Amino acid sequence: MKSSKKRLNRDGETTEREISVEDARNLIRDDDRVILIDIRNNAETCLSHIKGARFVPLGLIEGESNKLSADKNAPILVYCTSGDRSLLAVERLRNMGFNNVRSIAGGYDAWLAKGCEIVTDSKFTVQQLNRYSRNMLLKEVGEEGQLRLMNAKVLLVGAGGLASSAGLYFAACGVGTLGIVDYDWVDLSNLNRQVFHGTDDVGRLKVDSAKSAIRRINPEVKVITFAKQLIPANALEIIDGFDIVMDASDNAATKFLLNDACYFSGKPYVYGGAVGFDGQAGVFWPKERGPCLRCLFPKPPPRHLVPTCSEAGVLGVVPGQIGLVQAAEVIKLILNIGTPMIGKYYIYNALTLTSRIVETGKTPDCPLCGTSPKITSLVGDGSVEYGIAICGV
Repeated sequence: MKSSKKRLNRDGETTEREISVEDARNLIRDDDRVILIDIRNNAETCLSHIKGARFVPLGLIEGESNKLSADKNAPILVYCTSGDRSLLAVERLRNMGFNNVRSIAGGYDAWLAKGCEIVTDSKFTVQQLNRYSRNMLLKEVGEEGQLRLMNAKVLLVGAGGLASSAGLYFAACGVGTLGIVDYDWVDLSNLNRQVFHGTDDVGRLKVDSAKSAIRRINPEVKVITFAKQLIPANALEIIDGFDIVMDASDNAATKFLLNDACYFSGKPYVYGGAVGFDGQAGVFWPKERGPCLRCLFPKPPPRHLVPTCSEAGVLGVVPGQIGLVQAAEVIKLILNIGTPMIGKYYIYNALTLTSRIVETGKTPDCPLCGTSPKITSLVGDGSVEYGIAICGV
């Protein structure tokens, strides 16, 4: 059964209510009687539009109909974002007596994809407008927010399961620079959760495989790789060039090293961890009146109490889910929107599909950010022993 909303049949022909982008472009060029109507909302039209379009939101189409043309047979072309809402406008205009009304099949998205002429005052290229349009339609993002994302620099420490889900979505939404720290190689046992990597990547450096995955999603993203261990001697140097640090490591020692390094550099530390069916996340940023990780856990737990994925196993989707929670927190920090998880510790269990948030606060006797800190440096006097190198979850 044919759908009345079908845009193109298998032969590429349009329905009587629609016109292809190519035919619409030719009609606009060759017939000066054409009336072109953009029914998108202000947030959409302010980014860019087809040259010569009149702006009439769908909800106002009836009230504005008397201003369109006295000639009920004048050619009228209507478009929205994807070609669905404009079909409703076509029906309404036809019911009001306009006999030659059609919707541009595929809408403005299809017009952009064909490289047709547009009008824009935006700072973005046509391709960027198309790629990031759904971001920018959100009033909390807009053009300014998208520019913030594109100018942001986020460091992923680890290139495993947590980093995979977060990194791919960072690339998709346009985070401009991603740093990745990991000295490990891709192993077949990684592939149940580390979706940065595929079977053909086994044996490659994880940072190289991750860079390839990110570039497949968005070639505009700058990827800086660090195929080295994160240790106290280089931690501050590595994180120095980034705005936000996202923890994608799988051992407590590295997490505490990152926490301490972010404290000394004044950067937000977006924590995450996953093993078995459980995951945790949090944002630690004492500079913004929040606690650090040591306010909650003054020192790393004994090694035998915190098994890694290689020791205890992990359901592959769990680090993916936690990585996305971390990614959302990073994006909120970049855009300065919503309520970041500063002072909160998120705990999730996949088996019961339950989660809870533990409220945390600064601890006066914290050994790092308290009133009389014992840890005053990553190396030398005032430092502590960390010991374990990173490996991505």
